[in-house]
Amino acid sequence: MARSPEQVAAQAAERPTVPAVPQPATAASQLQAADRLIALTRAAGSESRADPAVQALALAVAANLPVLLWGQPGIGKSSTLVQLARGLALPLETVIASVHDPSDFAGLPIIGADPASQGVAMAPPDWAVRLHRAGSGLLFLDEISSAPPAVQAALLRVVLERQVGSLRLPASVRIVAAANPAGSAADGWQLAPPLANRFVHLAWVHDPDVVVRGLGGVWPHVPLPQLDPAKLERSVARARAAICAFLTVRPDYTHRMPATAAARAGAWPSPRTWEMAMRLLAFGYAAGAGTGAGANTEAADHTTTEAVALAVRGAVGDGAGLEFLAFLERQDLPDPETVLADPDHADLPERGDLVHATLAAVVDAVARTTTRERWESAWTLIARLAATVPVDLLAAPAMQLATLREPAWDLPAQLDGLTALEALLAWSE
Repeated sequence: MARSPEQVAAQAAERPTVPAVPQPATAASQLQAADRLIALTRAAGSESRADPAVQALALAVAANLPVLLWGQPGIGKSSTLVQLARGLALPLETVIASVHDPSDFAGLPIIGADPASQGVAMAPPDWAVRLHRAGSGLLFLDEISSAPPAVQAALLRVVLERQVGSLRLPASVRIVAAANPAGSAADGWQLAPPLANRFVHLAWVHDPDVVVRGLGGVWPHVPLPQLDPAKLERSVARARAAICAFLTVRPDYTHRMPATAAARAGAWPSPRTWEMAMRLLAFGYAAGAGTGAGANTEAADHTTTEAVALAVRGAVGDGAGLEFLAFLERQDLPDPETVLADPDHADLPERGDLVHATLAAVVDAVARTTTRERWESAWTLIARLAATVPVDLLAAPAMQLATLREPAWDLPAQLDGLTALEALLAWSE
């Protein structure tokens, strides 16, 4: 029976639709649109944000100390490093430590024409060559806690000496690593103590406000600390004096390796990490931090001060770091220039550690600008202190001051009152 036109149309409408085969040009344009859309989702601006953790990272990077960010997977450690490299206009080389062999960091032997006389060169990987050619950059060692012990051992020279095979990375290359806690890392290992002791450890946690702002298109940028050129020398002197004063009263913190493997994989005090803390403190002082003696707390940048505290704890560990920061807060040392101007009447602290810190700062000031008048003022101060404090506190600064003597200068007249020190002093000729 013949069907009506309406029945034919209805049957056609019920027939399954066969999708059209995309033409090559259409598929390509769709992929371009997809790529464009992906690029738009990644496009974001940046803004300044007072975040002590971010500033602690920037402080350590500016101080050219290796930094290790500890945080759960997916928390944004890698994206932070991308932002940091972009903000500093530095090339970023990312190396996944856990998928490399020790030879990737120690180099592969390349036998030349005359190995007996020229030796065998150890060829570096391509990322090291690119950083060497650039002369600067940011080396990001990711997943470092998933690297087996043999790879961690090979990383020691990279982190401390910047040596990759036969190639030495430029001194301006900064090193930042990231690790997941051993419990959440894939095939995780505890960090070996020699490697852990070479890093400033920073805990990386997510801030919901930062995530919301970032997904909205604005991530915080990582600014370097603004160093005041006029404060550089004084900042170093203050930092040296503070560290020496603390270790004078707490020598047990000079080197204290934790008893547990988990604690040894983090920050702990050693001569190496105290040197790192001293550099961080000097950078903090030069950037306006208000930590410690002589600080102008009203003018201090409180975020920078918090960042310095985080970084110092990340270098020497929470126990030593917190005690050191509390020690700094209690200090009230006089300005060394004020003491040199009137050593007979300047107000001086009474506690032994503070006396040592004051004298160390004074001698350091004389070393920076050495004149006979300043040198003799320092001896006047030592003679005055010798009447009230044990001579042991004066020995090291006095020995350093003696080496600053010009050959034409007479021995200080104050030696008459320093017979207990005289045998220790070696005068420069």
